[in-house]
Amino acid sequence: MRRMTARPENTHQARLLRLLRDGGSNSRAQLGDLVDLSRSKLAVEVDRLLETGLVVADGFAPSRGGRRSHNIRLAPTLRFLGVDIGATSIDVAVTNAELEVLGHLNHPMDVREGPVAVFEQVLSMAAKLKASGVVEGFDGAGIGVPGPVRFPEGVPVAPPIMPGWDGFPVREALSQELGCPVMVDNDVNLMAVGEQHAGVARSARDFLCIKIGTGIGCGIVVGGEVYRGTSGSAGDIGHIPVEPGGRACVCGNRGCLEAYFSGAALAGDAEEAARAGRSPELAARLEAAGRLTAADVSAAAVAGDPVALELIREGGKSLGQVIAGLVSFFNPGLVVIGGGVTGLGHTLLASVRTQVYQQSLPLATRNLPIVLGELGPNAGVIGAARLISDHVFSPA
Repeated sequence: MRRMTARPENTHQARLLRLLRDGGSNSRAQLGDLVDLSRSKLAVEVDRLLETGLVVADGFAPSRGGRRSHNIRLAPTLRFLGVDIGATSIDVAVTNAELEVLGHLNHPMDVREGPVAVFEQVLSMAAKLKASGVVEGFDGAGIGVPGPVRFPEGVPVAPPIMPGWDGFPVREALSQELGCPVMVDNDVNLMAVGEQHAGVARSARDFLCIKIGTGIGCGIVVGGEVYRGTSGSAGDIGHIPVEPGGRACVCGNRGCLEAYFSGAALAGDAEEAARAGRSPELAARLEAAGRLTAADVSAAAVAGDPVALELIREGGKSLGQVIAGLVSFFNPGLVVIGGGVTGLGHTLLASVRTQVYQQSLPLATRNLPIVLGELGPNAGVIGAARLISDHVFSPA
């Protein structure tokens, strides 16, 4: 059944809803301090929100002298669905109105199986969350996909690792199936939004968020807003060349960063080293599992394997080379590195930092933190929930 979620009537109500989402329960008096409204106008807008059911009374606020003010909060029944579709797995989570994760499921899935198979799995996972009792229905859903998205329409456009997805009406199809509003964006953009909302980038206005998974992408946040580019392909840094005429890349070119350092490239290099007898640790893991992943390289590095450590350092050097160029061009206040390969941890971070600080102008790097993301697998789903809540908490 479609949940008929009300929408704010104007920008004042929208701002009040977002303040309550980001700050939790608050008093009318304190909200009045945060918005440019007279006391009488504020009372009108709050009362209208109470009538819609988007907010509810939440007891009395502590006295500030004189008549005590009432607290209000977002309706505790509001639920948002966050879906983060990666190249090899799907994360689905449900949040409350304050974007706290109430339930989270992960399932391995190859995005190359196509949109029909992937969304059957997404809907199955959403149904499991409903069956668990944490949610009866969804007031909105945010969807992240690992490729460029034509944002206004919610449609993937020429995604290089997603055959069969080009032009697929993701937003329209899932909105019909879920019975709620749906917004769609690139998965890396949503990771950046997640870290901005509840992670390491909470105080940043201009930053880069690098996602290292099967491939590599970059979320660009300018003035607190995601920059998507003219066609939705901004941040596709995995196909910036680091070795002209070098290794063949899935995009058809040669020498791309993604061909030298990504989850897939790292696993390939590790298997080559294992078969050549250069790493007994990796060879043992390859024999046991039949294949290697970036997680195997991370585990081998933690065990002190010199070949694994060197693979991470060399990969970090290639990544740092590209980030150095981005830093000199964009002059961000923060660089966040996230995604599945961040299990490589501080060995990777040290290599990236060294390269960036050596190559970029001192003025751009003087006060530039380069850090790992805080939210891990929650970053994408929280970013997706934030995306759809921004939509629902906007005037109709």
